[in-house]
Amino acid sequence: AKKVDLSAVLYQAKEGKSFVTFNPEKVYDFQLKHTKDQAVLLKELKKQVVDGTKAELTIDVTNTDRSFGTMLGSEITRNHKKGLEEDTIVIHCHGAGGQSFGAFIPKGLTLELSGDSNDYFGKGLSGGKLVLYPPKEATFQAEENIIVGNVALYGATSGKAYINGIAGERFCVRNSGAYAVVEGVGDHGCEYMTGGCVVVLGKTGKNFAAGMSGGIAYVLDEENEFYKNLNKEMISLEKVTEKAEEQQLFRLIEEHVKATGSQKGKEVLEHFEEYLPKFKKVIPNDYKKMLALTVRYEEKGYDSEQAQIEAFYESTTGKVK
Repeated sequence: AKKVDLSAVLYQAKEGKSFVTFNPEKVYDFQLKHTKDQAVLLKELKKQVVDGTKAELTIDVTNTDRSFGTMLGSEITRNHKKGLEEDTIVIHCHGAGGQSFGAFIPKGLTLELSGDSNDYFGKGLSGGKLVLYPPKEATFQAEENIIVGNVALYGATSGKAYINGIAGERFCVRNSGAYAVVEGVGDHGCEYMTGGCVVVLGKTGKNFAAGMSGGIAYVLDEENEFYKNLNKEMISLEKVTEKAEEQQLFRLIEEHVKATGSQKGKEVLEHFEEYLPKFKKVIPNDYKKMLALTVRYEEKGYDSEQAQIEAFYESTTGKVK
């Protein structure tokens, strides 16, 4: 204990307004100039980002490349407030994605990663597109192996993610608008989800849909055991019966296959009529009620936005217009 230096803890701060605690010399240097975003992406794509023109770039990444693509996405947003057309700028990555790979990227930016990725993949996704699949030389079955860590797509608001493999725990926690296809998830999938759509072409961990108040999830339940892992407090478990739902499910899997080359996805598409009864739809009870009310107001002639407002008013006040 005699060797422990407590001087910093016991330091007596000076009194009075004349004392300034901020010392520029002690500011931590995050070495941002050495990140791949600043050292490569922003330099190579400066003109295309400003002009909003198409561009492609190939780059190797490692698991120390945290928040890859985020600063590039920030520059796109700075120059184009509403984003760009989908796939305007495409970055082909090879290797291991670091934490927060593709965090907050906007519409128009696509990050395609051949390899695997760490936690917080696609955190706060804001309109961009993320594609993840194993290297072509891989000999294992993608749908049976974990390819991305925990808390992928945490707090995503919009955009798309196609993951050719299994994700860790808390997949799409607090997702409020992104669309994602994955081939299995760990515990607490779709926790606190409020919007968007998730397709799981495989098994889930326990406590799926805990606190889920919006959005829809389609889960391929081949062994009819999904109900054991489902948190039923706020949701309903249904079959996929509506034609529009069938079309949405097929389209999302089709896009997943096109983006990743998923063998599991191809199998489902080729025998879709056989697989369809095995899909379970997870929908929050209040959200289901809101959708029904919205449709009713649209049938009365309200546009989509106003119909949602009227549906919310009726749902919260009990008053019918």
